[in-house]
Amino acid sequence: MPAKEKLISFEDALQELEQIAEKLERGQLSLEDSILAYERGMELKKICSDRLNEAEGKIEMLSKSTDGKVTKENLVKETKKNKDEILF
Repeated sequence: MPAKEKLISFEDALQELEQIAEKLERGQLSLEDSILAYERGMELKKICSDRLNEAEGKIEMLSKSTDGKVTKENLVKETKKNKDEILF
């Protein structure tokens, strides 16, 4: 993972990606700047995707039962107030 990826949070990467998409959709950039923005957007997409995959892996690891089977249904339970609550 490049050093820059470690410095940016998932939330910041997602926000920057949304801003790039908005500029591209509005046509506010020159062709050259559009290409650079697209390249940066692809980097940010990878950062976000990698972070989500990492988080999913951690959740699955934490949710394995004693027999080694993943028990995803235990991640979210229905409360008395009909709201979802994440269990850790």
